Amino acid sequence: MPVLEGLVYPEHDGMRLDSFLATLEGVHSRSQAARLIEEGAVTLNGLTCSSKKTSVCTGDRIAVCVPEPLVFNQVQAEAIPLDIRFEDEHLIVLSKPRGLVCHPAQGHVSGTLANALVHHCGLDHLGTLQGEDRPGIVHRLDRDTSGLMLAAKSDEAQVALQNLIRTRTLDRRYITLVHGGLSLAEGTINTGIARSSKDRLRMAVSDDPAARQAITSFRVLEHFASQRGDEGYTLVECHLFTGRTHQIRVHMHHIGHPLVGDPLYGKGSASMNLGLTRQFLHSWYVAFNHPMSGEPLCFTDMLPWDLAQALDDIRLRSEGTSAVGDDIIPMLGLLD
Repeated sequence: MPVLEGLVYPEHDGMRLDSFLATLEGVHSRSQAARLIEEGAVTLNGLTCSSKKTSVCTGDRIAVCVPEPLVFNQVQAEAIPLDIRFEDEHLIVLSKPRGLVCHPAQGHVSGTLANALVHHCGLDHLGTLQGEDRPGIVHRLDRDTSGLMLAAKSDEAQVALQNLIRTRTLDRRYITLVHGGLSLAEGTINTGIARSSKDRLRMAVSDDPAARQAITSFRVLEHFASQRGDEGYTLVECHLFTGRTHQIRVHMHHIGHPLVGDPLYGKGSASMNLGLTRQFLHSWYVAFNHPMSGEPLCFTDMLPWDLAQALDDIRLRSEGTSAVGDDIIPMLGLLD
């Protein structure tokens, strides 16, 4: 990757790091600068800096690894099917399939959800405050995470929906299957998360002051017994209060129960991962008040076939469901 270098002069003393980066030729916006910082691509005096709010000082040396191409051309319309659950003149609620990238990025310049949204709505009818390369995008799901997510059809709607996330009033819940038997029926994980200093592809729990707060609560739905070659499994509902990169995957790994099938944070052989080639993680529930009308909206999404099949393969090993599981599991399409 090309490396951009900058020296902080007196006129930039005290400026925020993301604002300073936006002054460099080759960094095209403050939002792009913030993304580069979040991705661990920026060093300050030789040390990786993960906070866009860091103040730079006269004499500081900044280096930025910038992927090529630096910016993408206008996102083109592509006729990619969308599984839309709700749509009005302001927003869309849809179910994203596994394998679909949310927006153009290095290695994925087309065939994304953003391309599909441009085809469905037209570029002029999507919010672009997240960047011209992210039309309509309000929040992201990892490429191989499936399920419900929101898209905005105007800048106003995009701001309003992002405010729901910021104020933690957008209720987002996920279903995951983790390795081992969770001993607690429910709990909350509250840590900092930052880019790993050892592997830029991974995030990690961190007590660095620049790490961003991440809060995940969980409730056990069902336990599955161990057998030779594995430690058993636990079906869990996770509730996101923040939206950090890989948050659920990092948090469950942190407490010793990584997601089944997770290629970055998981463990074990194909048989231990029940034949899955992606993390067992599905956005199954979204609830919020419509940001324009105030109407309460609530949506659920059954498990896709591959995750349902993995559970079916261990069905005879069930050690019983919790009271919460009795309510939720039928809504996932797992029981008749």
